[in-house]
Amino acid sequence: MKHICVFCGSSPGLKKEYMEAASILGTTLAERKITLVYGGASVGLMGQAARSCLEKGGEVIGVITRNFVEQEVAFTKLTNLYVVETMHERKAKMAELSDGFIALPGGLGTLEELFEILTWSQLGIHTKPCGLLNTCGYYDDMIRFLDLTVDQQFVEPVHRQMIQIDDQPDKLLDKFEVYQPPQANKADWVRQLTEQANAKQ
Repeated sequence: MKHICVFCGSSPGLKKEYMEAASILGTTLAERKITLVYGGASVGLMGQAARSCLEKGGEVIGVITRNFVEQEVAFTKLTNLYVVETMHERKAKMAELSDGFIALPGGLGTLEELFEILTWSQLGIHTKPCGLLNTCGYYDDMIRFLDLTVDQQFVEPVHRQMIQIDDQPDKLLDKFEVYQPPQANKADWVRQLTEQANAKQ
């Protein structure tokens, strides 16, 4: 892997450990000679991850929409900064540039980016690893909910297993190195469940 996309908050969050995790991830990527790809902002966890990577001699690519540049939240001292017009273009460009995806703690935007990229993996649009850096158990409740989606037969177990989870960047990246994408076809699985449900009627 040469490029990792990081989804994370544009706010620092409540706990100091969130910013610390962003720093450690940025440093770890630089030490592993992995380019950080992210949303291009200078604030919050986003800016912290980028700064830490750059300070350790790493490369950072930002992708940001023009309206955020006009609001002066863009990090202008990056290795490369792509300015696009829409959020759809932003996410597509980050996906195109990246070999894997990590979500740090964040808000609605982070969750939306994470679940879209997971859905693309489920549908076979890409086969890149996706993971949660679960700092201070931030994602614990969401992980339990994802397990519920499997229990209730809305998500196939093999697709639940796409999500790599750890609270240490090094260990999460190690999991990425040995990741094997699911071979299951979602359409076949839905068809099988439908047949089982019909047989019970």
